[in-house]
Amino acid sequence: MNEHVESALPPLPLTGVGVDVHAFGPEGTPLWVAGLHWPGERGLTGHSDGDVVAHAAADALFSAAGIGDLGLHFGTDRPDMADASGERILSEAAAIVREAGYDVGNVSVQLIGNRPKFSPRREEAAGVLSKAAGARVHLSATTTDALGLTGRGEGLAAIATALVVPRR
Repeated sequence: MNEHVESALPPLPLTGVGVDVHAFGPEGTPLWVAGLHWPGERGLTGHSDGDVVAHAAADALFSAAGIGDLGLHFGTDRPDMADASGERILSEAAAIVREAGYDVGNVSVQLIGNRPKFSPRREEAAGVLSKAAGARVHLSATTTDALGLTGRGEGLAAIATALVVPRR
């Protein structure tokens, strides 16, 4: 589509999808999921804190804005992101998306795994991630009925969708 025609169209919301998967690390690794620490649970491996929910949310924002992905913006080539919190990653991702000319509408994320028991802390997590994103973040969780790596307890996964609106 040429620029003249595109500029005449109203700005439509754009959607993006993000996925993140991390394996459980060795005993003693702290678990960070959805911006929260889960004491007594074995944590995930990763360059940062391994927060699959926050990472999938950030990736969905980048996808919606069409500006790359998590690896492009926060890859292992950035030593400053080693051990970075998921909350920081999501906050910085939302800032990058806004700097690219988009408003963040909302993000929806589903955590996939057998543990931790997510529902008792869902609202707390939604509050932390909504503050980080500067927009509503909705959360849900499911298991895979003992199928796949999450069902076997080898790690966690998350799938996210995000909605952004281009600014004129």
